Amino acid sequence: MAIITLTTDFGLKDFYVGALKGSIYKELLDIKIVDISHHIEPFNVQQCAYVLENSYKDFPKGTIHIVGIDSESTLEKEHIVVLIDGHYFVTANTGVIGLLTLEKKPTKVFQIAIPNPIKGPFPVKDIFAKVACHIARGGTLEVIGKPFTALKEIKEFKAMVSDTGNKIIGNVIYIDNYGNVVTNIPKHLFESYRNGRDFELHARNNILKKIHHKYSGIVDFNLDKNSRKGPGELLALFNSSEYIELAIYKSNLDTVGGASTLLGLDYRDTITINFL
Repeated sequence: MAIITLTTDFGLKDFYVGALKGSIYKELLDIKIVDISHHIEPFNVQQCAYVLENSYKDFPKGTIHIVGIDSESTLEKEHIVVLIDGHYFVTANTGVIGLLTLEKKPTKVFQIAIPNPIKGPFPVKDIFAKVACHIARGGTLEVIGKPFTALKEIKEFKAMVSDTGNKIIGNVIYIDNYGNVVTNIPKHLFESYRNGRDFELHARNNILKKIHHKYSGIVDFNLDKNSRKGPGELLALFNSSEYIELAIYKSNLDTVGGASTLLGLDYRDTITINFL
């Protein structure tokens, strides 16, 4: 059974997600639909790319991913379908694919050109769903489109190295349900410039000098409970996606707050690492 995933900024208050799923089942009953997220911030391409990058790899090859972010077609934003790493992505040319292909290049890229398309305000349902079902039936991309080479790129959120390799300047790209702050500084970039040196990570007025490999890494379990760090402490770690993340150990965003609220960090804010 083929799998279609959905990643949108629709939320769950309105009818959009239900209508989208219904349109898929109307065309193809023998299908598995998986919701990745419908709570991407409206039009936030960077956030969408982060969520997709860290979820699509856990699906089997051949999975079809519908990306419903800023999806209306314009003269500057085409509808495309892209084959990357054995996975199909049906989306608008917003830059999300450019962010996904920083490490892995696409195998095929086609501009969608289906016959008699519905040119309305809901292309995710009227166009993307039809293309996804076509692929799920075993259809080829050549039937529903034409080769495309003008993938939009977003470069402003790449971490930058400055001061002849002594500084990395990154940005906040995602804040999760716990209020944890994810930066765009990958582990491999950090390690390649660190070269064993000490460092200081600056986030607002906070300075961290150690990066852990798991959340509980901040706790020294050899110490008495009253003498060791624990819940409420700020830490940095390499998260499961191998990006540097800031977190408050065992925080609750709805009560005491998380790293985002307690540090006053938001999307695009700057994080700096100085090597000493």
